[in-house]
Amino acid sequence: MSLIDAMAGPPEDADAPPETKLAKVLGYVPRVLASKPHIVFLAVLGVYLVVLPLVHVHVSAFAELVGGNYTNVTSDLGACIAAGGTLHIIRSHREHRKEIAHLHELVAEMHAKLEGRS
Repeated sequence: MSLIDAMAGPPEDADAPPETKLAKVLGYVPRVLASKPHIVFLAVLGVYLVVLPLVHVHVSAFAELVGGNYTNVTSDLGACIAAGGTLHIIRSHREHRKEIAHLHELVAEMHAKLEGRS
């Protein structure tokens, strides 16, 4: 089984093992990280913590302590991009898997029809 297969999970018709609550919650983490509101929040935080100090606007030490610095903000944005890319790959893999299953059904039907003609 490839890494993508493992990440995509079992096919829709397979008996899926029961998931724990923790596994279900952790399954939502990439979706939350890649969500548009989270990316907008990080962009605004980046402007507040990085751009404003560069133009000599005072940002409180408490805000920097809570919000982090440019390293935290840029690494968080990188995590969002990676999570979004991973979700896209998994979604594409699931769609591809469905297409292949449909093609297998069509080939089986064609084979049955050709067998019936003989």
